[in-house]
Amino acid sequence: MKNVNFAGELHLKLGAPSRQTIESLRLLRAFLKLEPRQRFEVIRLVEDLATEDLISDHPLS
Repeated sequence: MKNVNFAGELHLKLGAPSRQTIESLRLLRAFLKLEPRQRFEVIRLVEDLATEDLISDHPLS
């Protein structure tokens, strides 16, 4: 932010953002810079990983 006063006011009102919030915003910014096809591939990868986690948490036997 270029306006130091605005940033200072936000910090006083809201406090400092967590590291998770900052990392989430960085990832979102990087995701938005991707081409639509690349976004689709990232979404599919995350969905596949989430599905694998669900399957491994609940064994079939």
